[in-house]
Amino acid sequence: MMRKIGVLTSGGDSPGMNAAVNSVARSAAIYGIPLIGIKRGYNGLLRKSTNIKDDLQELHLETVLDIADEAGTYLRTARCLEFKEQAYREVAVRTLRAMEIDGLVVIGGDGSFNGARCLCEMGVPCIGIPGTIDNDLGYSEMSLGFDTAVNVCVDCVRKIRATSRSHDRPHVVEVMGRHCGDIALTTAVSTGSEIVVVPEVHWSVEEIADKLNRQLAKGNTRATIVLAEGCFESMEPFDLYGFLTSHGKPCYENEPMSAVRLASVLKRMCGMVEVRATVIGYIQRGAEPTARDSAFAFEAGNLAVRLLRDGISNQVIGMQKGRVMYMPIEKALSCEKNFNRDLFNLVNSL
Repeated sequence: MMRKIGVLTSGGDSPGMNAAVNSVARSAAIYGIPLIGIKRGYNGLLRKSTNIKDDLQELHLETVLDIADEAGTYLRTARCLEFKEQAYREVAVRTLRAMEIDGLVVIGGDGSFNGARCLCEMGVPCIGIPGTIDNDLGYSEMSLGFDTAVNVCVDCVRKIRATSRSHDRPHVVEVMGRHCGDIALTTAVSTGSEIVVVPEVHWSVEEIADKLNRQLAKGNTRATIVLAEGCFESMEPFDLYGFLTSHGKPCYENEPMSAVRLASVLKRMCGMVEVRATVIGYIQRGAEPTARDSAFAFEAGNLAVRLLRDGISNQVIGMQKGRVMYMPIEKALSCEKNFNRDLFNLVNSL
């Protein structure tokens, strides 16, 4: 029997984290295991605050009963670079032992899971729940927040396409996805967008301009270009300063490419009166979780507590073929993310 279980949310916040914490609390209460909430990710275990209540909080069921449908994370979140060092992880283990916490539920992405793996090696049982809107974990079909983020983007793009249609004006829409283009691709597919740009596929500005010109030639004057924020890392070299200044657009040297600047370049390459840009940004993170994210969080939270109760550790929970499952952390972290290149090609070819 575990004396206590701890739960933390780490890395970037994602819709559904609160639902997962709620599920962990409900399940722990059913099994009669006290629950401790660790604030601001692994930072709470390092006791960075002067007041222990700012780092660790006892979570009673009534405390978190109403947070399941709330956006953000009740426990707060933050990255903790110190946790990569052994000395700081030893501090965390001492904190856990002092608080009589025998098992830990870690909700986050691959960096958070690496931290959990290290704690397991030091004798602390851990279970991971995937919480990252980018959906960039290769072992699982979905992660908490991805479905919500996509739905936010779809809603925004539909509104943008409506006004683009009214003004005969193409639009560049940037969504999140630093290393993974799943949000961008799913948004493009769901909205009928004509062009999608992702980090997984190398591309050039000239190529996007050619695609937009083909849309214009078909009479489509309101085409939508959906791009993931990290796509500029896979862009072929382009003389942004030289192009814009030679076309009468003020620009500073060494300015990086962005959605706004890409729209400005496309306007000039395609002979349009205007090409607009919108960066959807943090509203993808701050939305209330969809039913799909909340349902996944409910199952994952309960499974995490049951695994710890049954003495099973060093595992991460995920979804495969529509069913909630779990596998060893090491194996999960070694799984490569498979990008749907066929679907990507289909979007860009129609």
